[in-house]
Amino acid sequence: MTDSPAPAFRPVGFFNRLVAAPWFQALSLRVPGLRGIARAEGRAIFDLMQGFVQSQMLTALVELRVLHKLADGPATAAALAARCDVPPERMTILLQAGAAMRLLTRKGASYGLARRGAAFLAVPGLADMVRHHHVLYDDLADPVAFIRGETRPKLAQFWPYVFGGQGANPEQTARYSRLMAESLHLVAQEALAHLSLKGARKLLDVGGGTGMFLRAVHARYPGLELALFDLPDVVAQAALPEVIARHGGSFRSDPLPEGADVISLVRVLYDHTDDTVRALLAKVHDALPPGGRVLVIEPMSGGARPDPQTDVYFSVYTLAMETGQTRSAARIAELLSEAGFANISKEKGKRRFVTCVLQAEKRDAPA
Repeated sequence: MTDSPAPAFRPVGFFNRLVAAPWFQALSLRVPGLRGIARAEGRAIFDLMQGFVQSQMLTALVELRVLHKLADGPATAAALAARCDVPPERMTILLQAGAAMRLLTRKGASYGLARRGAAFLAVPGLADMVRHHHVLYDDLADPVAFIRGETRPKLAQFWPYVFGGQGANPEQTARYSRLMAESLHLVAQEALAHLSLKGARKLLDVGGGTGMFLRAVHARYPGLELALFDLPDVVAQAALPEVIARHGGSFRSDPLPEGADVISLVRVLYDHTDDTVRALLAKVHDALPPGGRVLVIEPMSGGARPDPQTDVYFSVYTLAMETGQTRSAARIAELLSEAGFANISKEKGKRRFVTCVLQAEKRDAPA
């Protein structure tokens, strides 16, 4: 009778058990080589725990326009308290939190705008994004029930177009169109830095809102013919140059306009289920000529290498929309391939939390 093989040694599991032992934690704080690592991990864990409080204090700074007020110069807590109608002792706590988050600086009794705070103000639409997060926070009030799918998220009602949009009233349409437009400045900048439209004849932007992406394309490629396709109420609000054509309709029920050799989908796929995405990509494929290109521009999951922004914020956000899904580039490539596209590029984008870019071509017709 032979001996049973010895169980395989799993160094990762052994190390994790070691780290989890209270005696090892106490030892690590006394050993010079481990002390820095232990303290850094402790701070990181505490930051995870206090993340909700940080986001709420950021919301308070935005709603009270503290950053905007300090853009004109430093001020004391008492002065800001009077301007914001907040008790001085509570304003001090808020300002201390803002300084700790490096949005503000403190010098003596005065607080000023830090570089991070100035950068926050410089990002178009960022303050509006923060302001609407109360809807997401409400949806996450019971995170376990949310993850189990036992709640009815309110975020889906904030973005009515994800269910077709035909029943959205003008106020709802204006609200989400404005937020989408403001937040697209950085997206367009990042996307156009990683793709070339030289040699293209006509670009059709499907689900392009009020045309922010098209305006950015027009500024960089003034000779390129451009067209917008979105819901009629949305297209009606688009402030576009006359040379940019407008088409009102729903990609769910209407055919896409033909004649473009490039079709862009900017932050469209991650709003919808796989079935809706498959149907949309099939329409895109049908509308393109052989050799035509589709551009997928949106934040993407890290997939096998989870990303700290897209696999937390965007994945949860799109889940709360009920129809959305933050997909990896590999998953989007699979859907593109199913629709008949080939020559799918590798994911591009240096700031995944802003956007990533995938390109694919429609195969040439068989001889």
